[in-house]
Amino acid sequence: MSVKIGNIDLGEFPLLLAPMEDVSDPPFRYVCKKNGVDMMYTEFISSEGLIRDAAKSRHKLDIFEYERPIGIQIFGSNIESMREATEIASQASPDLIDINYGCPVKNVACKGAGASLLRDIDKMVKMTEAVVKATNLPVTVKTRLGWDDTCKNVYEVAERLQDVGIKALTVHGRTRAQMYKGQADWTLIRDIKRNPRVQIPIFGNGDIDSAQKAADWRLEYEVDGIMIGRAAIGYPWIFREVKHFFKTGELLEGPTIDERIDVCLTHLQKSIEWKGEKTGIFEMRRHYSNYFKGLANFKDFRTRLVTLDKVEDIYSVLEEVKERYIAIEA
Repeated sequence: MSVKIGNIDLGEFPLLLAPMEDVSDPPFRYVCKKNGVDMMYTEFISSEGLIRDAAKSRHKLDIFEYERPIGIQIFGSNIESMREATEIASQASPDLIDINYGCPVKNVACKGAGASLLRDIDKMVKMTEAVVKATNLPVTVKTRLGWDDTCKNVYEVAERLQDVGIKALTVHGRTRAQMYKGQADWTLIRDIKRNPRVQIPIFGNGDIDSAQKAADWRLEYEVDGIMIGRAAIGYPWIFREVKHFFKTGELLEGPTIDERIDVCLTHLQKSIEWKGEKTGIFEMRRHYSNYFKGLANFKDFRTRLVTLDKVEDIYSVLEEVKERYIAIEA
């Protein structure tokens, strides 16, 4: 049976790309889309930034036809600002609006946005209702289990947010206090899924880093789909590998050196197309070590890649990488 968010059909068991600050930009989303992700989101966007017309926030509204279905994710602590930001984000024509109630980072959570709203569910419900009323698009939410171990209230959150009109909920299996440490616990996510009152799709997020684990947790926790974040950084093939395993029960071989270089080059080209040569090259620097993780003696190549500022020089280093490691692979 297909999973639907409003009238968006995501197929039988969708794989979603998590919105990650400074990662989930259009160039990164492009390479993930090419590898089979079903639904993506922008980096999270500050509602205050949007209503004040801040260039950085506006730039994050850039979405492209080939990315669909795509959601714009917003966060904030002021209900009126969130309502206005929803109207602005809706004009960029995404497929849905997503609200971030999960970000654990200090300068978001401690300003009363992101995961901090898990300490004030009444306000969270009012804010969500205001966002739902401000757009004709489906509204979804991403959140965590709760603020800390004494306050795991996502079961209640799921019911109350569904009641004010959200169309899907993604839960990261950690509390805010855990940040990204310790193990994600999906048992509460399964409890929500089993709650007969909850009819909307429930997606699980946190610690999915292999096709085998995706398949195991799909069965164990009964979710409608899986959101993958950190495991896709430098490894967009994870979506391809998970889908292949679901279909065949077989593990795909990891990407070859050729594939790593091709995807890295595509990412670089898209980065330059989107941001211009100077910024595009600069922003790509954070990705090289991820694309070539696990290669022995890569440090020298990485050092060069993160200092070069001309496209042709980067190309020639990547050509050297290819020659060196293809010989080893063979």
